Amino acid sequence: MRPDDWHLTEDVDDFLARAGDFLRSRPGTHIMQLTWAERVRTRGAAAFGTAAPVFGVLERAGEVHATFYRLPPRALGLSPLSPEQADSLAARLAALGHSLTSVSADHGTATAFAEAWQRHTGATPKLRDTQLRLYRLGTLTPPEPHPAGRGRVLGERDLEQVMFWCGEFAKAVGEAVSIDADSWAGTRYADKRYTLWETPDGTPVSLAGMNPLIGGQVQVDVVYTPAHLRGHGYAAAVTAEVSRAALAAGAREVVLFADLSNPTSNALYQRLGYSTLTDWAAYDFS
Repeated sequence: MRPDDWHLTEDVDDFLARAGDFLRSRPGTHIMQLTWAERVRTRGAAAFGTAAPVFGVLERAGEVHATFYRLPPRALGLSPLSPEQADSLAARLAALGHSLTSVSADHGTATAFAEAWQRHTGATPKLRDTQLRLYRLGTLTPPEPHPAGRGRVLGERDLEQVMFWCGEFAKAVGEAVSIDADSWAGTRYADKRYTLWETPDGTPVSLAGMNPLIGGQVQVDVVYTPAHLRGHGYAAAVTAEVSRAALAAGAREVVLFADLSNPTSNALYQRLGYSTLTDWAAYDFS
């Protein structure tokens, strides 16, 4: 495997033309590749800052074997790589003078690249404390017991309420992001469809969002219930509601990430019919 087998481009349409079929062949494990490529395509590269996004495709004899994306200052994101592929990418990026702050991918890939990047650059990788698990929906199983209330899809007139809930979620997961009317369009929260779970008297108690349908797949992203309202089944109800909506929208696969340090949410998703696809990790470089 040679470092120059990697084709790099700042043109997201070129990237998707080369790698789109490959990414859609396994949409679950390529969820982040598909999601961020689509965001760049729809928002334009200028929306992501002064440094242009970079995409990469590993090609040999006309066949795609792997991909990456880099959205400064965000992490380098990788499709599943063998240790040899990870080493060839690290060698190529180091030779081109790239300076990386972090990498995220399935656990094996992220670890292989972090070790390769240290060999080629001397940068010290540090595994982040937050470990994620990627789940894929099998047969949706409605929660039992089912809490009283209903799900309500939020529209444009609900933007202020959506921003408040997303801000609460961001604080809860330690995400450093400003969410207000001025910054909203540039956040990762802006392109989702949100559903609130409301009690019979109309009180909002839980929120879930889902990304647009991409490559036949929908990612459920943002599930949040305020701490004082947990334990009543609201998160299960709203997650089931959004998962059902994703299937109704034509999704062949529905996926979501869960924090492995939270056994309650992991057990909840498994009861709803989600099963483990892969574990996810991120390394920061000094």
